Amino acid sequence: MVLGGIGAGIAYTKREALLKEGLERAIRKAKRDYGLNVTIGSAQFTGLSTVAFSDVAVVPQDRDSLFRVEKTEVGVSIWPLLIGRVAVSSLTLQNGLAHVVRRDSTTNVDFLTKSQKKDSTAATQTTESSSRRVDLAVVAENLVDNLLAKIPDNMDIQNLELRLTDNERKLRFLTETATIDDEELTSTIRVNGDESVWHLTGTVDASDQEANVSLYADGKPLELPYLEERFKLKLQADTLRAELRDVASSGGEFRMEGTGAVRNLRINHPAVALGEVLVPNAAMDANLFVGENYVGIDSSSTIYLGKVKARPFIKYTLSPDKIYDVQLHTDPLVAQDLFNSFPQGLFESLEGMKVAGTLKYDMAFHLDSSMPDSVQFYSGLTPDGFKILKFGKEDFSRVNQPFEHEVYEKDKLVRKFIVGPANPDFTPLNAISPNLRNAVLTAEDYNFFTHKGFNEKAFRVSIATNFKTKKFTRGASTISMQFVKNAFLNRNKTLSRKVEEILIVWLIENQRIISKERMYEIYLNFIEWGRNIYGIGEASRYYFAKSPANLTIGESILLSYVVPSPKLTLSRFYPDGSVKTYIRGYFRLIGRIMASRGLTPYDTTAYGFYGVRLREGLRQEIAPVDSIEIDSLMMPDDNQPEDGVNGINDFFRRVFGRDRTEPEVVTPQQEPANGAVIQTDSVPKTRRQLRRERREQRRREREQQENSSTQ
Repeated sequence: MVLGGIGAGIAYTKREALLKEGLERAIRKAKRDYGLNVTIGSAQFTGLSTVAFSDVAVVPQDRDSLFRVEKTEVGVSIWPLLIGRVAVSSLTLQNGLAHVVRRDSTTNVDFLTKSQKKDSTAATQTTESSSRRVDLAVVAENLVDNLLAKIPDNMDIQNLELRLTDNERKLRFLTETATIDDEELTSTIRVNGDESVWHLTGTVDASDQEANVSLYADGKPLELPYLEERFKLKLQADTLRAELRDVASSGGEFRMEGTGAVRNLRINHPAVALGEVLVPNAAMDANLFVGENYVGIDSSSTIYLGKVKARPFIKYTLSPDKIYDVQLHTDPLVAQDLFNSFPQGLFESLEGMKVAGTLKYDMAFHLDSSMPDSVQFYSGLTPDGFKILKFGKEDFSRVNQPFEHEVYEKDKLVRKFIVGPANPDFTPLNAISPNLRNAVLTAEDYNFFTHKGFNEKAFRVSIATNFKTKKFTRGASTISMQFVKNAFLNRNKTLSRKVEEILIVWLIENQRIISKERMYEIYLNFIEWGRNIYGIGEASRYYFAKSPANLTIGESILLSYVVPSPKLTLSRFYPDGSVKTYIRGYFRLIGRIMASRGLTPYDTTAYGFYGVRLREGLRQEIAPVDSIEIDSLMMPDDNQPEDGVNGINDFFRRVFGRDRTEPEVVTPQQEPANGAVIQTDSVPKTRRQLRRERREQRRREREQQENSSTQ
């Protein structure tokens, strides 16, 4: 104790010199490691553990000024210092400015990236030298402890401004006052001058690791116009609330327990929905966990949306292989409560629907990045006494009778026609050739008549493929989903439309609102088969001058081929009306699948490929061919049109790819210009080509030998 007292006395008498030396060392390090020019007008002790600073400035090298403050005073707690932990006990600040500037591709916070690279390199070197892995639980615990330790017990901030300049866009937050007194937090924040006044209030107890704060605005919602200008995202909320209840470590895991809530959240973004989406009340009791190599949300957490409660589970394992686990479960829910809890504006066709019974939802997803093809996925609603009492804005049963169908492209009405006997081109299902019915089912959704709207295997294959390619290259739309999208929904590619599509399919299939036969009949009679060609009756007459009942196996396979890209149909033919050679592989593939299922006789001549002829009146619309085209059977060819099918791989891309009846934008990449086909020297050669070249080479060699002998 005596030695400690002597040491403390010496340190006290030398504290000004120690402070100066420490600051100089920190300034040099900031300059050396991060390119920061730090200047301090004055720094001195004003108490046993309180230091006052004036005229502090931080300016990155060759960048705009990042931070300056006129006057600040910081006090630290003595006892934590004894164990090497810095805990702020008090903070006063007057007239400060933090300014983040982005000009084109450079910002004045570039040094953070440099520091991350430096830290990453150092961490890698340390790991390689010590063969130890970073424990994420320890990192998280230290980070949270340090952040909480920097929240003072007493705080008084006057005029601290945070300014963001993003090229021509600007955003300003001026904290006129922010105080913590006896754990009570109050603040007044002006956003963009007098545009809005925000308040952050609540209680903060850093020593007990607890906090409960709310953010709201005077007389208007919380909103940042910058988000709409920068990202086309209009985001508003009346109140945001966050609570931290507990922080603890146990069994090698670091855990945090808290709550987040929002009231009257409004979202408007073209990727979410066409109009504004309103969420009156949403909250989450979250129990977060961090382990040595994983992070996640525990299943004891609860999501609240209106009257609906759900239990999520999320776990992300980082090493040695990335593993993703996601689950969501509910107890049996009153079905009407579920429908009433849907955010307003999200599912327009379901608004006002009255239902009875209960519904239980379960979803489970597991993906190991080292084995993506073994992905596990399940999603299902379990009904109990569920039934529809009254349809909402859309009566899904209306299509059981003749109806008028409207076709829109880019929000413009391009065609309107009757789906029913009043339309002379309408063809009942039993009057359509079995060849066509079976070919389309084989290519699009062979299990259509046996599944309940969804193909789980297709979903799993789609997930695995998209994960491996790192982009959305394959979907999993069934004919049921394509039918619902075209019959009841707009064609806008939004998140809400896709979820609404899934919900409507479930309702129609599980409540048997529309029979499978009627659904398929409508599908064949209103999808697009060519430019402004809708329905199989119109298509068969337009291309082949015959009725759907008389379509051959070859004509049927060709029509199944053009379903994903109908506007390019004429480009699939030569000027003499025959089908282009590169499609022959598709004919053989679909034909063999149909033959293996007893839907057509086995055929060694490409299942009608050579017999297909475009009607003579259309042939003049096809541009002449200027080169020899290659048969690409079983030979994927990236130079062919993207929607073309070159063997098995391309067939499965179609089966699990984008929505089948989505109108496409024709681009030069989808079809060679002027109807020209791919040159033989610009694509990989098939085995047949190589054999022909070898035979030709041998023939030339024999001729040369014969000529030599003659001479």
